[in-house]
Amino acid sequence: MLSLTVYPIIFVIVWSVFGVFLGILLLRLIFNYTDPNPFGTVGRFGFKVRKATEKWVYPAARFFAMYRIDTRLAPILTILIGLVVTYFAMQIVGNTFFVIDGLATGILTGQPKVVIGMIIYGLLSIYILFIFIRFISSWFVFTRKTFLGFVKRVTDPVMIPVQKLIPPIGMFDISAMLVLLVIGFLQSIVLRIFVM
Repeated sequence: MLSLTVYPIIFVIVWSVFGVFLGILLLRLIFNYTDPNPFGTVGRFGFKVRKATEKWVYPAARFFAMYRIDTRLAPILTILIGLVVTYFAMQIVGNTFFVIDGLATGILTGQPKVVIGMIIYGLLSIYILFIFIRFISSWFVFTRKTFLGFVKRVTDPVMIPVQKLIPPIGMFDISAMLVLLVIGFLQSIVLRIFVM
């Protein structure tokens, strides 16, 4: 079973990378407030940390500037976004392994009902992945001819009505979180009907 052998290794690697990301952004936050001498050793290191993290912190700083919030706090928002992204990425990886294991079990034991359930569950997981990609890509500009344009077209029938009910707040599309919760609920129903 992949979920018992490979997933724990991926889990440790991904969360370790997030830990490094967290540490660097906390350093950035500290340097934002201490503003060390740029000609000293600490100042030069602080400059390198700022330069390395700028592409991640800049969108959050721009968002804070729109609402007149101290932009030096932007690393905190970036950390929160990174935490959400890491959590959902691990959920997607876990779901992928779960679907592969479920399909293999259904095929090997000759249970077509389980196979159908896992296929439906997998399709819903792909839709969750598309909504997740749409959520992340909402911070960037993309054309309709790219993969992100395809993701937007596929998710528009569900997302547009929900966005009319809950419009995005700045760069945050809260409606995506609501849709993800509903699809997760549908997945649990599929599991109860077809698999369990």
